[in-house]
Amino acid sequence: MSPPSIAEILKDSQFQPELVERIAFRTSQPPLEVHPYNPSWPNIFLEIKERILTALGDTAIAIHHTGSTSVPGLPAKDIIDIDLVVRDSTKETEYVQKLEDAGFKFLLREPHWHQHRFFYTYQPYAVNLHVWSPNCPEVVRHQIFRQRLLDCPEDMALYLKAKELAASQIREQGGNMADYNLLKENTIRQILRNAFKDLGYIS
Repeated sequence: MSPPSIAEILKDSQFQPELVERIAFRTSQPPLEVHPYNPSWPNIFLEIKERILTALGDTAIAIHHTGSTSVPGLPAKDIIDIDLVVRDSTKETEYVQKLEDAGFKFLLREPHWHQHRFFYTYQPYAVNLHVWSPNCPEVVRHQIFRQRLLDCPEDMALYLKAKELAASQIREQGGNMADYNLLKENTIRQILRNAFKDLGYIS
């Protein structure tokens, strides 16, 4: 499979809940609270990464710490986000049961969105585990976004403001994780556009 094209990386996705194939529901929902940066988050990721590698072996091609907990100094929800790249995310027999045996709950699949599969666990830490196939443009976008936050304090501050406003609105008006993510969407896209300009992908 060839690497994603720049056009694929630039393409924004639209959340389409009607196309989501739900396997299960969360047994509980952690509060949407933005916590001060926790310097133990990178070590927690490494612990979870080893757990995944032990479960999957060479089925796991890459495991990336992503999301806000992967950015030193950035306040975040106390949830570790991970991008797991497997040989083929559509071949669920190669990894689903192994991940469930390792304590990750299979929550949903999104065939329309790069064949994304999603797992989570709350034990011993809260983890959102995203499963993709190789050379997925969304994985590249996540890495570009993270690097932009590391490189640009202004965009990091902009994102933190969006996170805090979204969490505040959810607490006051109600909503779930999907609603929280939608409230941040425009800011995320703005920051990605800033990164794409610096990379020369757009003018």
